[in-house]
Amino acid sequence: MDDRILDLSFAWMKKFILISVLALIITGVLFLSCQQKLPAPEKSIEKNLLSQVDSFTRICSGMASLAETDSASEQSLQKLFLQARIAYKKFEWAAEYFVPATSRMVNGPPVPEIEVPDIQVLEPAGLQVVENFLFPHYDSARKKELIVQLRLLPQHCEKYKTYFGNIDFFDWQVFDATKLEVFRILTLGITGFDNPLTLASMSESAAALTSLQAVMNYYPNPDQTDDLTTKLGDAIGYLQMHPDFNSFNRMEFIKIHGNPLTTAITDREDKLKIHIIRYNRLLNQDAKTLFDTDAFNINAFAPDHSSFISPEKIELGKKLFADPGLSGNGTRSCQSCHQPGKAFTDGMVKNTIIGQNQLLERNTPTLINAALQPALFYDLRVNSLEDQSHTVVQSDKEMHGSMEVSVKKLWKDTVYRRMFQSAFPIEDKNRIDTFQVMNAIGSYIRSLIYLNSRFDDYMRGTDEKAMQANEIRGFNLFMGKARCATCHYMPLFNGTFPPAFKKIDVEVIGVPKSRTVHEIDPDLGRYRIVQVESVKHAFKISTVRNSSKTAPYMHNGVFTTLEQVIDFYDQGGAAGLGIKLENQTLPAEKLRLSAEEKQDLIAFIKSLDSKIPEDGSTVRE
Repeated sequence: MDDRILDLSFAWMKKFILISVLALIITGVLFLSCQQKLPAPEKSIEKNLLSQVDSFTRICSGMASLAETDSASEQSLQKLFLQARIAYKKFEWAAEYFVPATSRMVNGPPVPEIEVPDIQVLEPAGLQVVENFLFPHYDSARKKELIVQLRLLPQHCEKYKTYFGNIDFFDWQVFDATKLEVFRILTLGITGFDNPLTLASMSESAAALTSLQAVMNYYPNPDQTDDLTTKLGDAIGYLQMHPDFNSFNRMEFIKIHGNPLTTAITDREDKLKIHIIRYNRLLNQDAKTLFDTDAFNINAFAPDHSSFISPEKIELGKKLFADPGLSGNGTRSCQSCHQPGKAFTDGMVKNTIIGQNQLLERNTPTLINAALQPALFYDLRVNSLEDQSHTVVQSDKEMHGSMEVSVKKLWKDTVYRRMFQSAFPIEDKNRIDTFQVMNAIGSYIRSLIYLNSRFDDYMRGTDEKAMQANEIRGFNLFMGKARCATCHYMPLFNGTFPPAFKKIDVEVIGVPKSRTVHEIDPDLGRYRIVQVESVKHAFKISTVRNSSKTAPYMHNGVFTTLEQVIDFYDQGGAAGLGIKLENQTLPAEKLRLSAEEKQDLIAFIKSLDSKIPEDGSTVRE
């Protein structure tokens, strides 16, 4: 009896084990099968992008077909255009990141662009050009031009489809592109940069963020401790609830939604332990917000890795910067015109030609934050601080010096010899190279990064009382109604174009010869370097930071106060003064700012003043 029971028990156990093993095998097969069916996040994202491009293409084709008919109404065309804008914004994050050359033809600025060094002129094309045909009213006289632009858009979209359909993304690129899109919204999207006539900035920005929300859903947080999805939803909701362009509180949106959002994206990437491929650029990939103290890479535009700054180079460069021995007659140093106590300007309309009473051609610009520009001088004629210093020293009008002569004198000076050996340690060093002089000066200028104003303190949250109500109103005007931020881009407030920050813009605003003589200043600006008609009288967009300390203003020093500068822009530049300038890029329409609004703008601009030691010492010494 007992033996039979034992046999039955063993038989039952064998069956149980066999069934369990089979169940595990089946479960494993099913699991592996499901895993194989689930595509990687980037594959699903690429598929969605192709669908979004198709939607945009259909709208553009439909708009072109409608425009070709005689019955096309202004209202119907405008409605389709607004739909097309929203459709583009849904994949803008990937289009701008992966296929920027095509994006320039789809949603680039409505002005010619010049590619150097081969001087290739890219004529304006895309949605911003189309906007000018349709708003504020449909210009039927330009029907043929409109149709041409609309028919080109689907052709450009084929390049998107080719890329998204054939090139694999990496997870780190998705996160990089996503964060850059938020930065794009904060610096351009809410300013009316690419929709100056419709001013549908908030609805378009909401559409872009909604698309990013779908992208981030493919990368769920492993420990459920962050609230990225909630932050995206709150930001979208804020934009939808406050659609009016002029009254939109940009300061509140950036502080309450924008900064926490980009911080959350960075944190999600860190938690997922996504391997990041590093590449050289001005905006550091690790920056959580645009206002981080180390958000910008001061070595980004250095000639090469060996040219990066060091404490020894900065110390040497500071000494060279103040040394009049670099000039031909020993009377002028770099510091003679770029004085630390005057925010590295000289306070003059124009300085004089060395050894003469005759004026130089242009006003002296500040060197503060100059390292954050990919090209220098008012006409952008050089691309590095080394070339800038060489140009100034060798100029027969500015310093009339000779680098070859200078290095021989410097080598004979025992103090300089020791400093050069320390800054550029080379075994058996027996001379000073001319580039080392330029690199030392360039390194000192690279150290003059002062993104430490009251505005910066406020945006970083380190001092919530740093800005007053009128200054905050001024910021909102700067970023909105006054349209300042469509050229002076936040947070650098110069012409370095965000969020890539790898090119710098020029503008034709029509600076007059004098305040009393309403004639265009004869200086041709960028045209002297690049002989293209569209850049006649075009000049680099200078920084607004420290403007209260750097009067007089413009390349010719024509304006002596910020009030005069704002009045000039308020009137519509040259056009407002009655100066006929066919290639003026500044909108000719009056801004119609009130006296109080102008004062608020000035108050904000003053909040951008850096904390600068009068002796020219730097935060990196």
